[in-house]
Amino acid sequence: MSSLTRRSSFLPSLSRFWDDDDFFNRSLMNWGTSNFSESGTTLPAVNIKETENSYEVEMAAPGMKKDDFRIELDNNILTISSEKSEEHEEGGENEKYSRKEFSYQAFQRSFSLPKEVVDEEKIEAHYKDGVLHLRIPKREKAKQKPPRKIAIG
Repeated sequence: MSSLTRRSSFLPSLSRFWDDDDFFNRSLMNWGTSNFSESGTTLPAVNIKETENSYEVEMAAPGMKKDDFRIELDNNILTISSEKSEEHEEGGENEKYSRKEFSYQAFQRSFSLPKEVVDEEKIEAHYKDGVLHLRIPKREKAKQKPPRKIAIG
């Protein structure tokens, strides 16, 4: 007799999107509750809020510029990533340096978007005061409609 074992797949099944409303908590990679990636680098904190017409995403990324981000949508997977390196030097032009520092920062966060709910053609992004903002509008047919009174004839 064989026993059945439930396995987690790399990509979530489509039926999971309809089992609960909290699909943004299911990022592609298993980040767990930690704010660190598998390589030990810090991941930017993300807030996701659902409104009547859209999902609002805020990613804390102070000290960056809008050109440092790469935002892509591929097969309903929204990926926000950045790779940035800097070099700081002290000392004169012809001198041996007494201090030289390298800085390298990289991250990638991915989220599954259900195709029938969001309007992927109208996603907007802007960066202000250290926070990356994304607005992911809902499709008209996915928006909750107010109750309609039906007259009895």
